[in-house]
Formats: sequence, structure tokens, C-alpha cells
Amino acid sequence: MATPARRPATYQDIVDAPEHQIAEIIDGELFMSPRPAPRHALAASALTEELGPPFKRGRGGPGGWMILFEPELHLGSDVLVPDLGGWRLERMPTIPVEPYFALAPDWVAEVLSPSTEKTDRLQKLAIYARAGVRHVWLVHPIYKSLEVLRLHEGRWLLVATHHSDQRVRAEPFDAIELDLAILWQGAPPLGDGPWRASEPVALYEHDAPA
Repeated sequence: MATPARRPATYQDIVDAPEHQIAEIIDGELFMSPRPAPRHALAASALTEELGPPFKRGRGGPGGWMILFEPELHLGSDVLVPDLGGWRLERMPTIPVEPYFALAPDWVAEVLSPSTEKTDRLQKLAIYARAGVRHVWLVHPIYKSLEVLRLHEGRWLLVATHHSDQRVRAEPFDAIELDLAILWQGAPPLGDGPWRASEPVALYEHDAPA
């Protein structure tokens, strides 16, 4: 008997996803991952706190950015939810009326965890490149590292990798010095996790209707 064909996931699948899951459509498949565990949330929240005042508010920095936590991005047929997304104000001076963003950000940050790192590095980076996102930061709270990527001729160029408690200037936010130690401050000693509320990430594929 032939295997039934699978249909691509639709936005209705995201609407129907449990509220405690982060739902994304990546290359036609619905991915659902649990809400971040404390170490992941700590790094993402600290990064928001550090970048918000100088770049979103213009306090101690140049301003000129809209920086949002977990924006829902509609990039063609893909629906992605990065940990952070940033738009230059000349491109997006106000947020859209729709409950999602069809305009690709200028910068995104993904905080990596064991359940999501492969998808973040492979599939999501490729989608961000196709959409024209100019910079991606990959934050690894286990290794205490920050990778800074810049889009160059359709490919990702690794600009720098920073570690631990370095004080760095990382583009596109190199107008200020960022103390990486703040991203890990208060984190418990390393162990086996969990890094999100539950592991592993769920991959959900709908069969085509009979």
C-alpha cells in the first residue's frame, strides 16, 4: 500500500497548537517546541535589557531600532519565532496592525538549546538568508558564547565568536560595549538540563486528508 502523501502545514495548525508550545512552520513542516527553561530565558531577557535602552529607547546609545521579544515572522511560506528580532526604524517606524510581521527583521537572535540548535543553525538560518535578514546572533547559554553572523552575497559570514565574560562590540550593535557576563549572571551550574520546559522538540506533520 502506498504511503499517504503529507500535506504542508498551514497557519491553522499554528492557531490550533497548544498555548504552552512555540509553533513554527519551517520548510512546510510544523515544529512545536516548549517554552524556554530558565537558563535560556535568562540569556534572552538579559540581552533585551542590554540592547533595549541604547537602541530602542536611545538612552546611552544611538536609538533607531525596534527590538521585540519573540516576534512571529511570516517569511514567505515559513513562520518563524526567533527569541529576539530587531528592525531599523527607517524600515519599520511602527508595528503592523496584523498580529505578525511580514517584513523581515534587520537582525535576529536565537538562543540555542539542545532541542533547537540543529533547526536554528540549518533550516532557520537558510530561511533568514533568503528573507534578507542582515545579521543573526547565535547565543549559546551552555557554552556561554555569542556568534555574530552577517549576510554577505546570500551567505552567512561568521564575523566573530565571543565567549564567557568578554566585553565586546558586536555588529550591528557595535555602538556600545556589551558585557557578555550579564547574559549568564545568575545561571545555575551546568548539568544535564533541561534547557527548555521539556525535551526533545516535537516535530508534527499532518497526513493529507483521505
